[in-house]
Amino acid sequence: MDKLDYKKAFKDLYLPKNDPGIIEVPSMKFACIDGKGDPNGDEFALATAALYSFSYSVKMSYKSKEVPKGYYDYTVFPLEGVWDLVDKTKPITDKSNYAYSIMIRQPEFLDDELFERFIIETKNKKPNDYLDKINLVTITEGMCCQMLHLGSYDDEPASFEKMDRYCRDNGYERISLKHREIYLSDPRKTEAGKLKTVLRFKVRNDNHSLEKEV
Repeated sequence: MDKLDYKKAFKDLYLPKNDPGIIEVPSMKFACIDGKGDPNGDEFALATAALYSFSYSVKMSYKSKEVPKGYYDYTVFPLEGVWDLVDKTKPITDKSNYAYSIMIRQPEFLDDELFERFIIETKNKKPNDYLDKINLVTITEGMCCQMLHLGSYDDEPASFEKMDRYCRDNGYERISLKHREIYLSDPRKTEAGKLKTVLRFKVRNDNHSLEKEV
């Protein structure tokens, strides 16, 4: 089997247009950490590091003495975050009020037993207290509105406004204030104006055919 590259195999999920569209998001496995507070703080950085360390342990397991059953080569998936507010009466500009679940998608062969194995192996190689906070979860988002946001994270409200307008004009209703962000660029190496981020939130429309929108 050729190496699975998420940008090619799941182009609709990770490389949408920079205009809003509707997509049906399937069930996927994630290594996930829940947290609160400013994403520019140390806790967020440590949680992110733990997720990447774990994900690369799974990826590189083909070099281990016990190669996981069903293993296939793949590109490690990007970091994702589901964002909400702790106190919904406060403005979205108050980053200390953020509640988040950050995660990295995992391959299908990773089951609960292998998850425990790789947590232990990662602790031995790259100790990080946040490894104990990782959970293996399956998430099904279903029908969503999404688009590719180009530019600074602080400029995302303009893209969300565009998505909201698209939904209103096409008969869709946003069903959750939470939203998902998929980080296709490394902010440490990319100018703010060139960052690429997939923005997504859940919607519904009982009287509209999804087939025409995908």
